Amino acid sequence: MKRNILITGGAGFIGSHVVRLFVNKYPDYRIVNLDKLTYAGNLANLKDIEEKPNYTFVRADIADLEEMRRVIREYEIDGIIHLAAESHVDRSIKDPFTFARTNVMGTLALLQAAKEYWESLPEKYDGKMFYHISTDEVYGALELTHTEGTPAPFTTKASAGEHMAFGTEFFLETTKYNPHSPYSASKASSDHFVRSYHDTYGMPVIVTNCSNNYGPYQFPEKLIPLFINNIRHGKPLPVYGKGENVRDWLFVEDHARAIDLIFHEGKVADTYNIGGFNEWKNIDLIKVIIKTVDRMLGNPEGHSDHLITYVTDRLGHDMRYAIDSRKLQAELGWEPSLQFEEGIEKTVRWYLDNQEWMDNITSGDYERYYDDMYKNR
Repeated sequence: MKRNILITGGAGFIGSHVVRLFVNKYPDYRIVNLDKLTYAGNLANLKDIEEKPNYTFVRADIADLEEMRRVIREYEIDGIIHLAAESHVDRSIKDPFTFARTNVMGTLALLQAAKEYWESLPEKYDGKMFYHISTDEVYGALELTHTEGTPAPFTTKASAGEHMAFGTEFFLETTKYNPHSPYSASKASSDHFVRSYHDTYGMPVIVTNCSNNYGPYQFPEKLIPLFINNIRHGKPLPVYGKGENVRDWLFVEDHARAIDLIFHEGKVADTYNIGGFNEWKNIDLIKVIIKTVDRMLGNPEGHSDHLITYVTDRLGHDMRYAIDSRKLQAELGWEPSLQFEEGIEKTVRWYLDNQEWMDNITSGDYERYYDDMYKNR
């Protein structure tokens, strides 16, 4: 094999899209998908590539240093794309220790295992890369200065003339870290550890910070798949506060393309922001989802509007995130490929067409299946 790439968290939402892209695009790479298979990891996300000769799955915990040492040596890993993480803010508020263990100590174990193996080789760090995927939430929050969207100072081919902004500030690669939740604090800490391994040991690293992803295979605790499923079953649509919080949305396949590009062409020790140039108020996004699902189900317009239920706001709920991806656009030529309306159409259609996948996820049967499969290994 030309390269041996370890992708952590590859059975999860974003990770499965990255694994699929690399397995199909690079038949001369060995792709090792390492995932603990917690509630958000599901090998059904990768059924279409599981028999490919250049694909290997390993069930392991990134916080297990000895296991990370074994895997990296056994498969002679020369590149790591690190996506494995606890990522749901509500869960981090209830259980911050799990987030610290996985996101901080897990990243540290992976870094140390890679360092030890790569430094043992004659060529040491030549041709190696540790690529760490982070979040825009490490930057904190931006002010909501426009109650209605105004024309953004930048556009892409996919959103020309349509991108709206709800403020004048945007997250840059140089924006000071200011995390507000246990989740974002754990990701900020892991980012610092990654950069420290470059500064201290010379390890080749790259960090990227991305905005909210959406698309197929997302675990239905997140807003878009949760609401699609709830609309289908006539269940309430819980909206935090007044639904005025603003997020920048990125189609997951565009994120996977960006990861591929940055892994191969990004500058060592640099940071790149990956965003969708696509800000939406939560309540406006929810109305688009309702309208799209109702239309695809054959319901009259407005049929599911009554399901909107306003609930007590999340603790420390950041008002606005918005990423400026112009550095990535200018240096490497990446930009989103889909207009948001097209991305939402594809996303809603996928969840409605894959109800068996959704039912399996919401029942939790897949977790019990994997536990039984691997308990004696």
